[in-house]
Amino acid sequence: MQLKRVVVTGIGAITPLGKTPDEYWEGLVNGVSGADFIKQFDTSKFKTRFACEVKDFEPTQYLDKKEARKIDRFTQFALIVSDQAVKDAGLTPENFNPDRAGVIFASGIGGLITFQEEVIGFAQGDGTPRFNPFFIPKMILDIAAGQISMRHGLRGPNYAVVSACASSTNAIIDAFDNIRLGKADLILTGGSEAVISAAGVGGFNAMKALSERNDDPKTASRPFDKERDGFVMGEGAGMLVLESLEHALARGAKIYCEIAGGGATADAHHITAPHPEGLGATNVMRTALADAGMQPGDIDYINVHGTSTPLGDIAETKAILNVFGEHAYNLNISSTKSMTGHCLGAAGALEAIASIMAVVNDEVPPTINHFTDDPELDPRLNFTFNTAQKREVRAALSNTFGFGGHNASVIVKKFKA
Repeated sequence: MQLKRVVVTGIGAITPLGKTPDEYWEGLVNGVSGADFIKQFDTSKFKTRFACEVKDFEPTQYLDKKEARKIDRFTQFALIVSDQAVKDAGLTPENFNPDRAGVIFASGIGGLITFQEEVIGFAQGDGTPRFNPFFIPKMILDIAAGQISMRHGLRGPNYAVVSACASSTNAIIDAFDNIRLGKADLILTGGSEAVISAAGVGGFNAMKALSERNDDPKTASRPFDKERDGFVMGEGAGMLVLESLEHALARGAKIYCEIAGGGATADAHHITAPHPEGLGATNVMRTALADAGMQPGDIDYINVHGTSTPLGDIAETKAILNVFGEHAYNLNISSTKSMTGHCLGAAGALEAIASIMAVVNDEVPPTINHFTDDPELDPRLNFTFNTAQKREVRAALSNTFGFGGHNASVIVKKFKA
């Protein structure tokens, strides 16, 4: 069968750098750090006391007060970005068929804040099970997809994807596949995460995964820097409206870019550590290129997973050299996690948006907080350190890798009729 072409027609974003896609992109290209001391809970006894929080967030500015109380913070984020993306795409009840419009939306962890609050409340009580009747529907990570579908009346494919930090990239790939196979005309896809809590920070601290640079939070996320000491936790949500090209053209939609291809692989190596030679990362980028029918030389920018961990950054650069060979030195590479922190299940969506905006604007956002070269990294690679760079970006590849060895990559390219 002839596969349909798939395009991006709408975007939504709520991030540590701003609560709209424009604010997010402005923060990225200006090299703004979203890190600061945590305000959502008392961190005085924690090894890490900072994160990249969504600043000054008040859900009732966007949602009905009664509605907001019934959903976890991660679902609040999800509904907000769905509203942004639907408006941006110009979707109205008259210009699409709701039976052929779906939601494939991700989270890595889901309602951890709700889970923590309910369990603490029970533990501090007299043993009587007084749980909020919304406890379970607030907590389960598929509820964001369900809530989005109900809010916008979308009756097509509807489910959640979870693959840790690769979750929302996998969701985008699933949405892409559903549309190009003709199973839907349009799908809202992306991911949301909000786990900056005692359980979230304490759990990642126990794994020794987080930076402990409490004396200088804004420079703590240091991808590819010799002194990197772990990732900085982030939160937020990103949403894309994907449509078949024919559907988008028929309703006169604006088109940001085209989804070219995607890939998914496993390291089959370790629960948290990457394969030391970047085997899974190598395979996933090659799979994405093959799916897109593209050659390594067709890519101009890679938005890397780049979490600022000692092992991960090295493994990913090895994989890039494996896949791209000499062309690797013509690429721009950057980790926007240096600014947003690691938004876990939302990372793929937010980094796909960064990649799309790089293609649209012919500008590559930087990897900030670079102070000391790492002798284990090839100095000929262009990591776009500290300052955004203008260049033609014909196509961009976005990498996300998750605990459990999950790898996912998606490629976006300039739209040509």
